[in-house]
Amino acid sequence: MTGTWNAQTQCLGAFIRNRRKLARLSLRQLAEMTSLSDPYLSQLERGLHLPSVRVLKLLSEALNVSAETLLAQVGLFDLASSGDGAAAADEPPASSVESAISADERLADQQKAALIAVYRSMLPP
Repeated sequence: MTGTWNAQTQCLGAFIRNRRKLARLSLRQLAEMTSLSDPYLSQLERGLHLPSVRVLKLLSEALNVSAETLLAQVGLFDLASSGDGAAAADEPPASSVESAISADERLADQQKAALIAVYRSMLPP
């Protein structure tokens, strides 16, 4: 269980770091936007801590990403099965990259979801 938790927190940290860099924010700027400390954000990005839901909400607002997406990074929310079907209709069709990730049997479902979320976060709106 510790290995899974560590992988999840590292995945979340990498996702947060990626979103921060895409937004062209320094750690200090993100800290100011969220009222969190620079060292704490650095530890989150390195996967050393699992943030509370309150912290995830602050980060989601500052990084312009849904809280559900952040929760999915640590396996606490399943983006694929969330909602009443309307969300699935709003989703873009799976790209060949997403299909390849989904088809890779070497990856766990949580790893697949994390990779797809990171991939989607890098696409232009």
